[in-house]
Amino acid sequence: MAARAGEPADAPVTIDTPKPARRSLAARMMAIAALWIGVLLLGGGFALDRTLARMVESNFDDQLEYLLNAMIVTAEIGPDGEVYFNRPLGEPRFLEPNSGLYWQISGAGQLDTPSRSLWDTQLELQADHLDMEPHFYDSAQFDAEPLRIVERTVLLPDSDTRWTFAVASAREELDFQISRIRSILIWSFALLALGLMAMAMVQSYYGLSPLRRVRAAIQSMRSQGSNRITEPLPLEVEPLVEEINALLAHTERQAEEARMHAGNLAHALKTPLTVLTNAATARDPQLASLVFRETKTMQRHVEHHLARARAVGRRASGHSRADVWPSAESVLRAVTRIYEDTRFDLDGKKLAAVSIERQDLDEILGNLIENAAKYGGGSVFVTIDAEPEAECCTIWVEDDGMGIPASERSRIFDRGARLDTGKPGTGLGLAIVRDVAEIYGGSVELDESEDLGGLLVKLTLPRAGI
Repeated sequence: MAARAGEPADAPVTIDTPKPARRSLAARMMAIAALWIGVLLLGGGFALDRTLARMVESNFDDQLEYLLNAMIVTAEIGPDGEVYFNRPLGEPRFLEPNSGLYWQISGAGQLDTPSRSLWDTQLELQADHLDMEPHFYDSAQFDAEPLRIVERTVLLPDSDTRWTFAVASAREELDFQISRIRSILIWSFALLALGLMAMAMVQSYYGLSPLRRVRAAIQSMRSQGSNRITEPLPLEVEPLVEEINALLAHTERQAEEARMHAGNLAHALKTPLTVLTNAATARDPQLASLVFRETKTMQRHVEHHLARARAVGRRASGHSRADVWPSAESVLRAVTRIYEDTRFDLDGKKLAAVSIERQDLDEILGNLIENAAKYGGGSVFVTIDAEPEAECCTIWVEDDGMGIPASERSRIFDRGARLDTGKPGTGLGLAIVRDVAEIYGGSVELDESEDLGGLLVKLTLPRAGI
């Protein structure tokens, strides 16, 4: 393989390796689904756990408060100032030692009155409040038996002492209920997570099936020779299919253009080569002049097709943009050195930009301005017209020459066509201008200049995006 320009002949050849594939769409969708499901289930599970735990604890506290209120309602002051109950509390566990349910009455300056279930121990109550509302709290007084305590300070009739009534119950049953609820929540949410992940997998597989069908259709095009994707697909995938079909059509057009130009070039070169071959075989004495004439003809054809090929290649690179005013100024400076006696005027929009490569724009303007100077009478006007709301930019090139008759204006675009053979040239200028402009979606029209009386060339090119 030949070395590239600017590289040493023995430079190692680098081969571009394809970049590794990124994570698949299915994997991304599953990762997002797993993250979202995990966040929702964890957040929802935590909130539900807190809610249910508070409900169970609240129900437990209501039972303790009921027993506390029953104690307060039945409590009276005895003759010696002690507190007694005017009727039994009706809860047998208060009478069973270490039953897990206890009560205690305390008063400032009075002996504590405990339930029989406390046996020889007493509850350590909190004394940091003086209001009459019930207070609930946990106590670790008994090492093997955590307690839930509710207490309330009251004033009994015929007594000035603030009495603290307290009911305590072991938390074993409460903690067991909370643990059971949490176990049910964990298993339920785990099964729910598995179900949701399975559903997400099915959804991802089914949702991405149109892309697999597009892939199968592309494989079918490569193996069976079809040139379009015609299978009906969902609305979300249809734009992709339309772009693929448009790309295929564009590629076909380019391939057809390449085949057509190759055929045209071969056909154009065939006749001069045949003439030269016959002349050489017959030892024609005019061989030198024939070689000069026919090689000039072949040169015109080669330059024409090379110009088209360069324009097609640069158009395929995409996002072309060129500023018209600097290009026109550059061309005018070059042409002025050749035609020093010609007056050139440039006017119009200085900020106009067209969707074309700068080299191609220079070549188009160069051909038009040079022709105007060559065949004009000494004056050339170039006007750039690009309205803000217009989709195209129009460039007018006028001269004060003899012009071109209306009947000859279509023929002048043919390759090698020249109306004035007395001046040097190949007859390819306007043909190249038309072909290159059409490649970029523009056009070229010929008319008569109202101001100068000569030829008026109207070049229209698509405006570049802002």
